[in-house]
Amino acid sequence: MVEMKLGIKKAFILAGGLGERLRPLTLETAKPMLPVLGKPILQWNIELCKKFGVEEIVLATGYKHGQIETFFKNGDSFGLKIFYNVEETFLGTAGALKFAEEFFGKEEKFIMMNGDEVKDVDFKAVNETHEKNSAIATIALTKIADARDFGSVEMKGEKILAFTEKDPSLNKPALINSGAYILSNKIFSLIPEGKVSIEKETFPKIAALGKLFGKEFKGQWFPTDTFERYSKAQKEWKG
Repeated sequence: MVEMKLGIKKAFILAGGLGERLRPLTLETAKPMLPVLGKPILQWNIELCKKFGVEEIVLATGYKHGQIETFFKNGDSFGLKIFYNVEETFLGTAGALKFAEEFFGKEEKFIMMNGDEVKDVDFKAVNETHEKNSAIATIALTKIADARDFGSVEMKGEKILAFTEKDPSLNKPALINSGAYILSNKIFSLIPEGKVSIEKETFPKIAALGKLFGKEFKGQWFPTDTFERYSKAQKEWKG
């Protein structure tokens, strides 16, 4: 694997979901530890970070966190350092990030992403968009054929103006949030303590400030949050 360094040393990966829609598989196995092509889903995300020069990763864990810690340990065998932020109660996607502020508050920028998709995001292109626009947050966007179950983004150039919620009438191709971001440390001042959603609460705040941007990538993207999507990922993900 050839590394492409972006000057981003740290990443934050969400890995604490219950995976309720994947039961009974997730009754015994943490959702990000389910295998795709012989590796845990989470490992593919860690390897993606390493590909772009990340040296330290914080995993936001909760449900069955011991499984994750036993497998990845301190990260040495994966060529980077791994730390764990265990949530006693679910804090939401932005709340989990706020809980990890001590790791990232001094970083000019860092990567954040979901740990339950397999994806091949071009963070080099996302970073170029982030830098060019002095963004607070830049979202890696992917185009899908039917956006009804995902919602979409409203854009002007590279600037994200608003988000369209899931809508039965949105049965057409659209750009959606792929669950991978480059963030400025300025984001922490926009996240209150407690349970907060980055998608529904924090990103709209950043959009209102004119500091939310998006960059489409053409690589693979497979969510795994339902049996149908997990099965598709297992069959079609090429690594």
